[in-house]
Amino acid sequence: MSLLPNLIAQAIAFDRGDARRIHHFLKVYAYADTIGRLEGLPDDMQETLAAAAILHDIGIHAAEEKYGSSSGKYQELEGPAPARRILSSLGCDEGRIDRVCYLIAHHHTYDGVDGMDYQILLEADFLVNAYEDNLPKDAIRTFCRKVFRTESGIRLLRQTFDIQDI
Repeated sequence: MSLLPNLIAQAIAFDRGDARRIHHFLKVYAYADTIGRLEGLPDDMQETLAAAAILHDIGIHAAEEKYGSSSGKYQELEGPAPARRILSSLGCDEGRIDRVCYLIAHHHTYDGVDGMDYQILLEADFLVNAYEDNLPKDAIRTFCRKVFRTESGIRLLRQTFDIQDI
């Protein structure tokens, strides 16, 4: 049985009452899952990517409480601890937990990308953030040129925002 349905349920319970953030991680998960499958990730990496996408912003509430900010840097600091607790409670193996926590701790860090799971998480999160933040097309083009690397992510970005000159 897949870890993911129970992980989604746990993440929703963790973010109880914060529909905006719940919808955000579900959309990031959908894009990450789609890009990963289109890029042909191995099943194990696909599941790790999906878990990281579901939990990527899990530190946002702690960041707001502790620092008065939801800045990406603070999310990266505060996210791994609750993610580790949730994944451990679901019986996840330590290797996967470590990788998911690493991805959470770097999901706003755009250099030093060390794997397709990391790359796809960055792309999926941006696809959702660009829409939610109503970014202008020029900003989307610039980010795409600097960060996007997968053919599938670029294609989805072009189609989602109807931008062909990337």
